[in-house]
Amino acid sequence: MANDPLWRLPEVPTFTLTSPDFTDGGELPTSARGADVGGEDRSPELTWSGAPEGTQSYVLTVYDPDAPTGSGFWHWAVSDIPGDVTSLPAGAGTDDALLPAAALRRHNEFGSDTFLGAAPPAGHGSHRYFFTLSALDVPLLEVPVDATPAVVGFMLRDHLLARAVLMGTQETPAA
Repeated sequence: MANDPLWRLPEVPTFTLTSPDFTDGGELPTSARGADVGGEDRSPELTWSGAPEGTQSYVLTVYDPDAPTGSGFWHWAVSDIPGDVTSLPAGAGTDDALLPAAALRRHNEFGSDTFLGAAPPAGHGSHRYFFTLSALDVPLLEVPVDATPAVVGFMLRDHLLARAVLMGTQETPAA
């Protein structure tokens, strides 16, 4: 597939990531769209199961490989989600009270640590948003607090046990 954001990542076992807010390959809910395109910039509810034994923490990233930037667009990242956690409620991308205490939101492309809703340029076609949850063998991923999602993804490679992916889509019609 063109622009496959997973093509160069290490092959590892998979587990299940789902959302009651959208189906894999389906359209993201209005709430998970950018405020500038009629959404709420609210992260969807996510639930997972089947992570391997030995999982001590998770890293979640949200990435749009179809953004017209030459390098895609990181919408959200959270590291250090404890290994006994199996879900994040809707809105966890902007409300620290909804995240587990140890979890750490990371900077997105705008330098904010909050979830940026899907907002592809008008008339640019459908974009894919990959919610990727990585199961790690360490309780905390040691990276600088201001590390970008790309750096976080690089640093987790040595600790990666398994990966779960859920992909949603969004299109902004031409005016």
